[in-house]
Amino acid sequence: MNFYTIDYITRNQTDDRKMLYILMVVAGLAMVIFVLLYLRDKMATKYRDLGIIALLFLLLFAGVQYEKVLQTNSQKSQTSQLVPFMKSVATDKGVSPKKVLVNSTTLQNGLIVRIDDEDYQLNLNSDNNSYTLTRAHIIDHHVYVNK
Repeated sequence: MNFYTIDYITRNQTDDRKMLYILMVVAGLAMVIFVLLYLRDKMATKYRDLGIIALLFLLLFAGVQYEKVLQTNSQKSQTSQLVPFMKSVATDKGVSPKKVLVNSTTLQNGLIVRIDDEDYQLNLNSDNNSYTLTRAHIIDHHVYVNK
């Protein structure tokens, strides 16, 4: 079972999208080159077709990038709810926030919270303003902590 610290959650809110940006630039440059080649020799329609294919790739990569941006914003929103929860649990239990571990990067019912080798299951109310922690026992005691 994987557990996450508060440092891991705050540090890993974004993902690296450099490769997608590089592919978008390559597709854009290819499209421009094929359009220029087509305009130079209008009888060679293969350049027009290659330019259209490059444009389609560019649109595909832009759509994927847009979806990733939406996904990242949603993840940031859910993560921003988890950090105050972990700090609240640390305050209630009288421990440092670094000693509070969770098994998910989003705040949700059924979340397992580990405090000083004791596990608790989270039960949220309907508007996520209050919670109860009940003692839980996990089956797989092999724990990996993502710091």
